[in-house]
Amino acid sequence: MIELSNIVKRYHQQEVLRGVNLSVADGEVCVLLGPSGGGKSTLLRTINGLETFDSGSIRVGDITLGASPGPERNAALSQIRRRVGMVFQQFNLFPHRSVLENVIEAPVHVLGQSRDEAIENARRLLNRVGMGDKESARPGSLSGGQQQRVAIARTLAMNPEAILFDEPTSALDPRTTSEVMGVMTDLAASGQRMIVVTHAMSFARSVAHQVHILHAGQIAESGPPDQIFSDPRTEVTRAFLADVGD
Repeated sequence: MIELSNIVKRYHQQEVLRGVNLSVADGEVCVLLGPSGGGKSTLLRTINGLETFDSGSIRVGDITLGASPGPERNAALSQIRRRVGMVFQQFNLFPHRSVLENVIEAPVHVLGQSRDEAIENARRLLNRVGMGDKESARPGSLSGGQQQRVAIARTLAMNPEAILFDEPTSALDPRTTSEVMGVMTDLAASGQRMIVVTHAMSFARSVAHQVHILHAGQIAESGPPDQIFSDPRTEVTRAFLADVGD
């Protein structure tokens, strides 16, 4: 279980997250939708500590992350980062290292895996995301979609209990978006717990278990995809779907 309880985040005097509550069960795919500026990426980034928050708590399994700074929070955050991976809009691959070296870096230096074990696992994961034939390539020679698939393999190499996806296809063209969404759909079908910020309505419709509409720092509506898309119950959701042409 991932559980966010009453998360409040302020920039100066402006509340960008206003008491958000959210839970994600084992094997569940949760999609965050909503207009730009609503707080989706900020909320996602609070889970692994890329953003602090002012009040509330985040629980990942038996680990609870509070808002107050200090050694206790730092220890909890370190454990959460080992259990929750993240895939960003930008791929953040090491440009001077090969695809394979990018994937084995963290397992060797953070998890303490032997190089041989890390390489074996990395090759399995690269094959899974359709990049097995590119293990010797440098990131600069790959398309954006290929780099994002390598980034997903790199995240999977840490054996995360959950993966956070922050608009992973926003920088990609339609063809490479389809490649990455195919990988994410495969992960979802295998039972990978995921929280996804995306504008890909087809993914939200067909893959998500729960869809949450985030607007002005609050969750305006939550429900399964069929209900959200076919029978939205708030004006905020109806307006958002009209704007995106759904």
